[in-house]
Amino acid sequence: MQETEKGSKLYLTSIVLVAVLGGLLFGYDTAVISGAEKGLQAFFMSAKDFNYTDGWHGFTCASALIGCIIGSGLSGILASNWGRKKSLIFAGAMFFISALGSMEPEFVFFNHGEATLNLLVTFNIYRIIGGIGVGLASAICPMYIGEVAPSDIRGMLVSFNQFAIIFGQLVVYFVNFIILGNHVNPIIELVNGVNQIMNPEAASWTASTGWRYMFGSEAIPAGLFTILICLVPETPRYLVMTGKVELARSILTKINGKNTAEQIINDIHNTMTEKTEKLLSYGFMCIFIGIMLSVFQQAVGINAVLYYAPRIFQDMGMQNPMVQTVIMGIVNISFTLVAVFTVEKWGRKPLLIWGSIGMAIGAFGVALTFGNPTLDLVTMISIMVYSASFMFSWGPICWVLIAEIFPNTIRGKAVAIAVAFQWIFNWIVSSSFVPMFNMHLSEGDNFGHWFTYGLYGVICVIAAIFVWKLVPETKGKSLEDMSKLWRKK
Repeated sequence: MQETEKGSKLYLTSIVLVAVLGGLLFGYDTAVISGAEKGLQAFFMSAKDFNYTDGWHGFTCASALIGCIIGSGLSGILASNWGRKKSLIFAGAMFFISALGSMEPEFVFFNHGEATLNLLVTFNIYRIIGGIGVGLASAICPMYIGEVAPSDIRGMLVSFNQFAIIFGQLVVYFVNFIILGNHVNPIIELVNGVNQIMNPEAASWTASTGWRYMFGSEAIPAGLFTILICLVPETPRYLVMTGKVELARSILTKINGKNTAEQIINDIHNTMTEKTEKLLSYGFMCIFIGIMLSVFQQAVGINAVLYYAPRIFQDMGMQNPMVQTVIMGIVNISFTLVAVFTVEKWGRKPLLIWGSIGMAIGAFGVALTFGNPTLDLVTMISIMVYSASFMFSWGPICWVLIAEIFPNTIRGKAVAIAVAFQWIFNWIVSSSFVPMFNMHLSEGDNFGHWFTYGLYGVICVIAAIFVWKLVPETKGKSLEDMSKLWRKK
């Protein structure tokens, strides 16, 4: 009787925990490359039928992002036609196939351990398949959580999705570190214009086997997610939209209690009966703000740090870059908790503005000190400030806003567009980072390092102004209130 009146927190928690596993896989899949990329590079450098250049390697490291763009673009269609739950099951299957395929791309068609151009193409196809899973999960997991969560704790619960993403990255940093063990990563240097492995014997295990274990390890959480997501219900809002009102009512009653469930059902019906569901029904600014939130989340440059952390720390002269990467992962997850526990108290806008300012300070700190041996500690602290500031602001809060800022009648399409822009700019930042980072005005200078982080710092300042002037505060508002908010504007 008490659960009928007030709802069951245990039931809600169990649903959300399963959904955030999709976020964990998102983080795991995007960060696994940081530990595996050097072994992978050494493996394909052994190919006889083509020359595995830096260009090939850059494309291979970023190929999953192509899948992310595809997956996020499809997310609106799949979420609307298949439902949120079935779409997430499909995403889990993509993760699982990608993990096993990336570990053993030779399966059936090629000789094991023989690097060829066709094998590289096959490997990248498997990574793109995983990227499709990431793109789907990145759009639909926050949508799913946002549609089952009560409005008073929705921001906190959606923030747990970002926590899961960062936790997934931290987990894979540890997994890569453990898999590497006493083995060493290849040291690859440019000699007479050609990349060469400077320690081929010492790095032979990493080049032949280590990277495979790193990619394959994702199959375990991917399989678990795919099984568990089959056990959770479809979101009540999708059920109402497809005519399954009684099923939606029973789920909402379990989550919110009987009285609140009836009110939510009525609110959903009211927004469904509005005269139009066209994308621009609520004005251009509604879509523009959603897109720009996604653009700024990537344009501030954080994924350049997350994807290439070991290389950055190596360039800073750190003795064990993998250890520094793990430390950064611990800092990241700690500051993500700040957002989880303050988003409902402080609101979305203040966290985004203060996070932007903190990131700008950190980025400018790196730009001014990178390459100066006497200021290595300041550089390290600046990177940590930059990363930590993102983790309590743009990391989780962008996903919260994307999940809740759009009205019900356009949410599926609008979220898909916003998240697609996020992955497009993720690819732009990730693929442009290394060329910018390695720019020189004269031999041996650090112009590229200064320019890159200076640019990110300027973008952080612009992001703060954008949030201050244009982004509405959504704290405490129901998803049905979004229609009224944009109608007023």
